Amino acid sequence: MTPRRGLSLITKLTLATCALLVAAMAPFGYLNIRTVQKLLYEETVAAAERINETIVKTTHSFMLLDDRETVYRMIKDAGRQEDVEHIRLITKGGVIAFSTDPTEVDTYVDKTAAACDMCHGGGQPLKQASTMDRSRRFTDAGGREVLGFTQAIYNQESCWSAPCHFHAPDQHILGVLDTVVSLDRMHDQTRQYTQRLATLTAAMLLAIAASLTLLVERLVHRPIKEILGHTRRVGDLDLASRVPVRSADEIGVLATSFNEMTERLQTAKEQLEEWTRTLETRVDERTRELKQMQRQLIRSEKLASLGEIVAGIAHELNNPLTGILVLSSLLADSDQLDPTRREDVETIVRESQRCARIVGGLLDFAKASSPQKVKIDLHAIMDSSLALIGGQSIFHDVDIVKRYADGLPRVLADPNQIEQVFINILINAGQAMAGGGTLSIETEFGPEGVAVRIRDTGCGIPEDHLPKIFDPFFSTKESHGTGLGLSVSYGIIENHGGSIEVSSRVASGTVFTIRLPAAGEGPGQRRPEQTLPNPAPVW
Repeated sequence: MTPRRGLSLITKLTLATCALLVAAMAPFGYLNIRTVQKLLYEETVAAAERINETIVKTTHSFMLLDDRETVYRMIKDAGRQEDVEHIRLITKGGVIAFSTDPTEVDTYVDKTAAACDMCHGGGQPLKQASTMDRSRRFTDAGGREVLGFTQAIYNQESCWSAPCHFHAPDQHILGVLDTVVSLDRMHDQTRQYTQRLATLTAAMLLAIAASLTLLVERLVHRPIKEILGHTRRVGDLDLASRVPVRSADEIGVLATSFNEMTERLQTAKEQLEEWTRTLETRVDERTRELKQMQRQLIRSEKLASLGEIVAGIAHELNNPLTGILVLSSLLADSDQLDPTRREDVETIVRESQRCARIVGGLLDFAKASSPQKVKIDLHAIMDSSLALIGGQSIFHDVDIVKRYADGLPRVLADPNQIEQVFINILINAGQAMAGGGTLSIETEFGPEGVAVRIRDTGCGIPEDHLPKIFDPFFSTKESHGTGLGLSVSYGIIENHGGSIEVSSRVASGTVFTIRLPAAGEGPGQRRPEQTLPNPAPVW
């Protein structure tokens, strides 16, 4: 299921950053606008004060001369200035003596109005007031916000001492000059400043958002997008894909980790494919091994069962056969024997001896006696075996080649039984090379222990006979042989914890390989650091 696509990471970061900036700049902007507004208001108050001061100072001399027309004209001229709403001159009694608005002349000032709060707010008029206290901010009849500024006209010495005036010296205030100024300009300037500040803030936010977008796109979004693309390709089993590492920061470390993970997955995939390719071969090899082990097990069970039967038969045959052989030998040596029967008696003796040898072989096969193991040197045993059989006629035309391995370890074995095995195999090899040949004897040491290979260049063994070569009474020799030599040898080697194998090809020769564990090693123990090669064919 494809997840619903929401806002991108860049959009989220940009919106969050802009929101934080707006939240941080809003109070600053508000305080800034309020400060500017206050400064503009104070400037307006100062301007109104300057207007009043100018009027008071410029009309002072004319007031001393009681030239009211000139004073009123000057006030009218001042009232024509920009932003001045109206100017009025108010007597001590509250009568408006003059105003730029003619409708107010000779009227009384409403002391409860907003224009009089600054002096009469407490019930008694103030004699002295600060500049800000003499200003007031109110809404006029037209609904516009205006600034009123009041300037007291004090009774100075030049006033109460002038001959034209009748004010008493103890009268402090002669009247009030009241100026009302429009605040529209201040509001316009404040609005313009606010707009400029908002525009600047928006431009700055846009610049920050654009810069942040570019930085996040380059430093975060693009690498993450490459990693996401890599994960999709890996999900599609494209394990050759790699993420380009562009930095050494956390994203670079993440990209490196993804690459390492992909390499491990690729290695695991290759190993799995290799296992898949070789699985059939491994299964075939294991099947052959199991079949060979099964054959060996069947052969061992067959030999064990056959040994019990053979032992009984041999003992039963041995007693009458001994009598026949003894009596026939005595009869053959007797002078009373008819010469015409001597040849027949000798035949009886010869065949009885042959039967005795067969019975002896059966007894040897059935003995299954435990070997008397000692540490022996296989080279010495092989030399001793060659010395015993080397004088036989079958070896006269045979070249014997020995390739002994240096430093061959000793084996724990019965020397007489191992010598019997060597003699049986050597005699078979000599008989297979009736016309002469080469007998090679090689020794090696590997993970399966000590190996002895006896190789001949004789007539070889047919392939269909190889599975039966160690079976009792099976023989390829038509005129002689009991078929027990290799069976006895097989049993001896197995009792020693070793193995015996044969490979052969007709007209090319035969190789017997005997393996025995080295002294101090159990049967089947391996040494991974050494390799024992399979026997090389002789053809």
